[in-house]
Amino acid sequence: MFRRVASSVLIGVALALAGPALAQTKINIGTVQSFGAVGTYIARDKGYFKEEGIEVDISFVNSAANAVALLGQGQLQVVEGGVAVGFFNALEKGLPMIMTSDRVSTPIGHLLLVRSELKGKITKVSDLKGKNVGSNSIAAVTTYELGKILAKSGMTLQDVEVKTMGFPQMSPALRNGALDATLQIPPFAAEIVEQGIGFPIASVDDLAEPTPMTIAASFVNTDWAAKNKDAMRRFFVAYLRATRDYCLAYHGGPNRREVIDIALKNGLDNSIESIEKNIWTGRSMRGEANMASVMDQQDWYLKSGMVEKAAPAERVYTTEYIDYANQKLGPPPAVNPASKLVGCR
Repeated sequence: MFRRVASSVLIGVALALAGPALAQTKINIGTVQSFGAVGTYIARDKGYFKEEGIEVDISFVNSAANAVALLGQGQLQVVEGGVAVGFFNALEKGLPMIMTSDRVSTPIGHLLLVRSELKGKITKVSDLKGKNVGSNSIAAVTTYELGKILAKSGMTLQDVEVKTMGFPQMSPALRNGALDATLQIPPFAAEIVEQGIGFPIASVDDLAEPTPMTIAASFVNTDWAAKNKDAMRRFFVAYLRATRDYCLAYHGGPNRREVIDIALKNGLDNSIESIEKNIWTGRSMRGEANMASVMDQQDWYLKSGMVEKAAPAERVYTTEYIDYANQKLGPPPAVNPASKLVGCR
């Protein structure tokens, strides 16, 4: 009887010390179905969101344009996506959104590939003059990347014929001669090279500046965030906690297999071999976007006529939420000292 009473007292004391559980605030997140989204699933599957009183509903978005529209309408509160034309045009239209955290930065593993039949005929970027080059969208970051690579050789987009198609369709287009070259992303880039369909002549990581290049980020609906500031801050505590897990795994940390398993469980890739074969994109462990890169992208779209009016940096990006999260989480952990990989620090 004494043991039972003592046990009950101890349980009561423990519950009192723990305090009341945080009420769960629901946040709808839109993200792309790729390995780069694994950080969000780490935060959900390891209970980081739940510990911060956040319930998340994650849905896949198939394009940056759709994501921006859903975020602007308030159907999504957070979106993970590319820093593309649609975002800058949404700001110009006064839609309620802002960039809040880096998600993909150099290295990104994007390659300019040429179809194998042209080997020996095209050996450098300037040889692409008059040729057709594939991009997934004129308004996508890959077109900016292509423009930056061409500029290194004194060329512009007007010196090539840009053909738009989905990344999966680029491989057969190279094979049947419909494309001479393509700006391709992982895992498709590696597959094209391995299958002998094409060969690389340039790397975005080597040629595009300024670096590190921030090409994807998290964005929030500012109307919702203003009314739910505390919840938004707690969301990013969980988000950056998971980012740190990703970066430890990126550098070959002991949790690497755990992160891979979370990606496979959530359909972000189809095999361990595929994940290990392809480049893991970099990101800032503190969630900091490189604004020199982001503003250069906006300036390039402006000069290309894709954006009508430039937004000031403070309208594009806020560090409010990651500043709060980093203060609460403390300094980022040290990564595997044996790792020579750049990025994700």
